[in-house]
Amino acid sequence: MITDPILAKIGEAAALNHHQGQREAARDLLTELWDEIGGEEGDPLHVCVLAHTMADAQDDPHQELTWDLKALAAADRIEEDRAQEAGVALPVAGLYPSLHLNLADCYRRLDDLDRARDHLRQARESIGELGDDDYGRLIRDSLDRLTIQLSQHWSSP
Repeated sequence: MITDPILAKIGEAAALNHHQGQREAARDLLTELWDEIGGEEGDPLHVCVLAHTMADAQDDPHQELTWDLKALAAADRIEEDRAQEAGVALPVAGLYPSLHLNLADCYRRLDDLDRARDHLRQARESIGELGDDDYGRLIRDSLDRLTIQLSQHWSSP
C-alpha cells in the first residue's frame, strides 16, 4: 500500500487522466507536484513516477517522449529501500518493463522504429521482474500488441 503522500497525489492525477478523462486537470496537478518535488532534482522515486504519469497525460507524442525519458533516467537512481519505504509493491527492476514499453510505443508513433525495437527488446528482457498478476498480464499483453504493431512496420515496403 502506498504510504508516500506525493505518490498518492500522483495516483489522484493518474485517476483523473485514465478514469475520468480529465487530461488537462491531470497535467495541471502533475505540474504543481513537479514544482513541489523540485523537478528533475527531486527524489528519484517521485520524479520517475510523476514523469511516467505525466507522459501518459500528454496529447503530443514528442512531449510524451520527453516525460518518458525523464522517468527512465530517474528510475536508474531509485534505491530499493526508498521504494519499499514508500509502499511501492514492485521491486525497482519491476518498473522497467512499463518504462521501456512506453518508450517503444512512443518511438513507434514517431516513426523511429530502430529505437522502438530497442526499447521493446529491453522491455521483454526485463519482463521477468513482474509477477503473474493483473499488472504483469497487462504489461505482457501490451508488449504483445506492440510487437504485432511493429511487425507490421517490419514487413512494410
